[in-house]
Amino acid sequence: MDRLQFEVPVRIAPAPGLPVEEIYGVEQALDILQDWPVRRQGPIYQKAFNACFGATVDVVKTEDACRAFMAFCRASGLMARDMMTPRKRGGEARTLQA
Repeated sequence: MDRLQFEVPVRIAPAPGLPVEEIYGVEQALDILQDWPVRRQGPIYQKAFNACFGATVDVVKTEDACRAFMAFCRASGLMARDMMTPRKRGGEARTLQA
């Protein structure tokens, strides 16, 4: 597995009526983040961007970058309603409910 690949793809719904997309790793997440409107970039965006960029230069774990990106997706309303979120260490996955 590529070191920058997420263990579980992050499912996003870019806009109502558009199909759900799966983000498989840090590079795809950075593409989404770099295209995000400047006027909507806040602290959660910055944390996700920094974590994803940090993963590309080996200063942040890919798992941590994925968590930061998922938090951004949840906060910004991008997260698909059927996205399964893994629990930490041995717990069951759960479906996000809006």
